[in-house]
Amino acid sequence: MGAPISSVLSEMYLQYVEHTAIYKVLIRNNILGYFRYVNDILTAYKGSITDIEEVLNSFSSLVPTMKFTMENEIDNIINFLDITIQKGIENLSFDVYI
Repeated sequence: MGAPISSVLSEMYLQYVEHTAIYKVLIRNNILGYFRYVNDILTAYKGSITDIEEVLNSFSSLVPTMKFTMENEIDNIINFLDITIQKGIENLSFDVYI
């Protein structure tokens, strides 16, 4: 759908937004890890020092035409892309999401 160059331009724009604005939000909110593949983003943070709702609101206010949504982990498990990530006491375990 659309022009063949659309995905390239989208990636360039997202990288621009990341380097100019999102990076500042991550630093300000003590985000420990930020991982993106195309339009899926995974963040790692400590709930005791980071208000993730504030991060979501900050992301959404950066580019009003983009809508960011959030999916929280349930029982220390979250799916990202095709991988299930489970948080243990001192480690993470990964499995293929089916």
